[in-house]
Amino acid sequence: MKPVHFLSNSPKINNIVKGFTLTRSLFVSSLLVGKEHTGKKTLIGMLFPNSITVDASSKEELILALKKHNEIIIYNFENLKYFEDLNFENKRIIAIANHIDNSQKIEKKFAFIYHMPSLEEREDLDLLIEYFQNEIQKELMLDYPIKLDKKNLDLSTNIQSLKASMYRQLINKTLNSDDIEHILFEYLLNNIDGNNAYREYLFLFERPLIKAGLKKYKSQLKLSSILGLNRNTLRKKIQEHDLD
Repeated sequence: MKPVHFLSNSPKINNIVKGFTLTRSLFVSSLLVGKEHTGKKTLIGMLFPNSITVDASSKEELILALKKHNEIIIYNFENLKYFEDLNFENKRIIAIANHIDNSQKIEKKFAFIYHMPSLEEREDLDLLIEYFQNEIQKELMLDYPIKLDKKNLDLSTNIQSLKASMYRQLINKTLNSDDIEHILFEYLLNNIDGNNAYREYLFLFERPLIKAGLKKYKSQLKLSSILGLNRNTLRKKIQEHDLD
């Protein structure tokens, strides 16, 4: 595993780093457990850059590695069945798991167990958002400030969903009317069909228009004037599009 940089100023992450650092010279077994896409492998890669890595999904490969090496990083440890018979004595084992099912057996096997916080639990989320935004804007060649709606960033699958939602927001904020027309054209070209397509696909324009207007003006009376619609007509469309 090549040396990497792990971005954090989270006290929870710092405690994990301190724990691994203090036991770096000892032949003990340690486990880092946490949800997917929280940066577990990246963190361990930074702390143990010269260790070999083995996928626990292949028990034969793991057994062979245990015979040859004294320091091993084992990832996907949750996929390993019947790990009790593995010999970790006089070896530095760093295991990584997305979850653990048998805590009693795990506690007997590992001297130290660390819990990786999810992004929702981290105190340095703003730091990560700023870093990823800079990286994404460079990739998209957007060299001007763009304000993200942090409340609508998706943390459901941690870094994976965070970055995906940031890409969506940044791309959406740079679209012009020609881009939107082209996207609609491609979508309709692939999907338009039937004998009532005009009414079926009109919602692609009407729903976001009314939804955005309601959010912006916060008044049906004001919005009906802006759109040039009768208030009763607007109310009917709001109900049709389930926006009330």
